[in-house]
Amino acid sequence: MPGKGAKLVRAAGSSATVLARENDFVHVKFTNGEIRRISGAALATIGQVGNEEWRNEKIGKAGRARHPHGGGEGRSGIGLSSPKSPWGKRTLGKKTRKREKYSDKFIVQKKK
Repeated sequence: MPGKGAKLVRAAGSSATVLARENDFVHVKFTNGEIRRISGAALATIGQVGNEEWRNEKIGKAGRARHPHGGGEGRSGIGLSSPKSPWGKRTLGKKTRKREKYSDKFIVQKKK
């Protein structure tokens, strides 16, 4: 929404591509393959978000990322049926987006 501040493409190293303009909307393709309609009145900054090498950083020791799969007593590790987040929620493949989200009408093509 125009005037609401930056909401999309904010992660380190991320970018999006403008594909087309249609009436009052612009079609934008994200790195995950999703194509979405965004209001043409919204402002954007051209370029790529910095710090793109963040994922190549070595953690170094367990203390910097304590229990990344919700470890500790009675929790599953990466090799068991379903690893967990530090808060005990299932990870790896679980869909977290709501089925009937208000912004579904702006999605032209779902992510791959």
